[in-house]
Amino acid sequence: MASYSKLTDLFLIQSQLDCDLEDATSQEEKEKLVHEYLLKTDEKEDLIIPDFEEGLEWLNTDSPLSLTKELSGKVVLLDFFTYCCINCIHILPDLHQLEKSYSVEDGLIVVGVHSAKFPNEKVLQNVQSAVLRYDISHPVVNDSDARLWQELEVSCWPTLVLLGPRGNLLFSLVGEGHREHLFLFTAAALKHYREQGLLKDHNVGIKLYRDSLPPSILSFPGKIAIDPSGKQLAIADTGHHRVLVVSNTGQVLHTVGGPSSGRRDGNLSEAQFSSPQGLFIKGDTVYVADTENHLVRKINLTEGKVSTLAGIGVQGTDKEGGALGPQQPISSPWDVTLGNAGGDVLWIAMAGTHQIWALFLEDGKLPKGSDSKAGTCVRFAGSGNEENRNNAYPHKAGLAQPSGLALAPMEPWESLFIADSESSTIRSLSLKDGAVKHVVGGERDPLNLFAFGDVDGKGIDAKLQHPLGVSWDEGRSVLYVADSYNHKIKVVDPKTKQCMVLAGTGKAGNGIGPSFLESSFNEPGGLCVGEGGKLLYVADTNNHHIKVLDLETKTVSLFPIVGQQDVDAILTTTTNNTSAVKKCPKLSKSAPVLAMPSISISSGQSVTLLLKLALPAGTKLTEEAPSFWSLSAEGNEWLLEGRAVMGSIDDLSEPISIVLSIPVAPVSPDPTLTLDIWLYCCISEGGACMMKELSFKQPLLIGSTSQEGSVAITLKHAF
Repeated sequence: MASYSKLTDLFLIQSQLDCDLEDATSQEEKEKLVHEYLLKTDEKEDLIIPDFEEGLEWLNTDSPLSLTKELSGKVVLLDFFTYCCINCIHILPDLHQLEKSYSVEDGLIVVGVHSAKFPNEKVLQNVQSAVLRYDISHPVVNDSDARLWQELEVSCWPTLVLLGPRGNLLFSLVGEGHREHLFLFTAAALKHYREQGLLKDHNVGIKLYRDSLPPSILSFPGKIAIDPSGKQLAIADTGHHRVLVVSNTGQVLHTVGGPSSGRRDGNLSEAQFSSPQGLFIKGDTVYVADTENHLVRKINLTEGKVSTLAGIGVQGTDKEGGALGPQQPISSPWDVTLGNAGGDVLWIAMAGTHQIWALFLEDGKLPKGSDSKAGTCVRFAGSGNEENRNNAYPHKAGLAQPSGLALAPMEPWESLFIADSESSTIRSLSLKDGAVKHVVGGERDPLNLFAFGDVDGKGIDAKLQHPLGVSWDEGRSVLYVADSYNHKIKVVDPKTKQCMVLAGTGKAGNGIGPSFLESSFNEPGGLCVGEGGKLLYVADTNNHHIKVLDLETKTVSLFPIVGQQDVDAILTTTTNNTSAVKKCPKLSKSAPVLAMPSISISSGQSVTLLLKLALPAGTKLTEEAPSFWSLSAEGNEWLLEGRAVMGSIDDLSEPISIVLSIPVAPVSPDPTLTLDIWLYCCISEGGACMMKELSFKQPLLIGSTSQEGSVAITLKHAF
């Protein structure tokens, strides 16, 4: 059996290089030191690592890759990552820039080695979603059992390992913040092996997963917020790098940013964001955690302007703060909420530094802190160490990765609730004295960030898996939790510390069942309470949907997002002023399909489909958004004269009649009609909007004898 090397075999010689580089005073001296180091490592024939295990799942490639075949003759950078890790996210811009500087033909290829922390992260579909969310364009292998991680004795995320053209160890970099060394080592290795004639310029069959996906209205929506009036919602359309402001019936009122990432203030039509997450909306003001730009932004809908409140546009490392917002570097803000500390203050979940920060919109003072002037951006809680440490003194507490915030401003709470995703806990931060306390999840050891699971219970006995969002229900005094990696929505009573599942099956899916527990989600990232506590809006991130939980009827529905361009694409006006559909979207995978019994008819007859639909009591069709139907016969297009038949639905009080004629000489004797339904409706009293979808499958048995006359087929359904 072949003997392979581990990273520890490299540490001794590389540690000497690292020391020498610290003492080097010029770029020329650094390049010389690295060149001499490469000559030494070439003398060591035993620095070969094991190949990727056979049978692993690969993304962004035509087929699996091997260090001894497709990757032979290349300088290979292995990125050991897990997609929940904020530090792993932080080095992606470095990898993107490296790939722009050196192509596969130049001899460099980056390979992501996904080595999961959480069980949910082992599932290929979830890794696929992360590859899309983070715009990863290099090959990624799903090493779900972390075999290569173990064989190389990798110890933390992220770890970068640079290999020579024969799969030989060259360098390793642990953690984030090594951009200078990464580029220095890579450039030196490419030059060194090019001069030796050992690099090959062949391609490796890269096939981007994103190129195979259809477009969608939303792309990985991360968070959702509702205006106190209940009339408007703000949606972080994270994958499209934009913020949508919509009415409570789903009509798009403002689109800010997108479709590509960027960083720009100014008019709404010009502004750009990069993977925005947390939002807070009040009236015509929207505060935005512009996560990958490392900024906090403000959208003023009245003035039609976007401005920067905090951050300098690059990742900061400062863990204290105190400067005015636009001069204060910050790191990966993940959520924001508006509160009061002697004056208006914007609380920030600063995931990148594992802390909670405050941006003072007015003069104020933090608990156990000094007075702060308006515009100051400063740390409130968290030492900056990645821990699950509770403490009466906010600066001594440790947070792992704060990802969601919910404000409970009234007594007896007067607290911020925090979804601390990497410790799988819900924490509280007192706005009276700054104390950080445990609510549910995790365990008592502040250094154990692996105490996750899916268990209802009390306090420490309850288990969550990477929760990303929280929302406070003031009327019920409970906290709703997006338990993201368990694909569930849970409810927590902070007084008793009881935690229990509210909705979700526990398996990733997009089904809408007859009850909360029979409906499914896929890594929901954010949620908010609306309609006076009647509704719970959920950003179902990996399903690219907003879902609505009716907390009174215990039912789930889709929240439609309809912009003017979508209305224009769906409805057009004909000469007789009746609406006709010219383009329909695809039904979601969760739409119910009703298989109808076969109907015998004869060629030459006409068929009348009578569609009878009933909405739930107290619900009506939404006037602002078009409801419609689409009739098709896949594989038997002759039946509909080669095209789909479509029409609008304006009134459900009478049956909708759809008539078609059966050709005298049918091509196929047994076609199946598919009638797809999209209904945009709202609750009459509250105005909350939802989308109902349905598909009928109607088989036809067409006899060979031609006859005249008509056949009526009734299709009915009550939602």
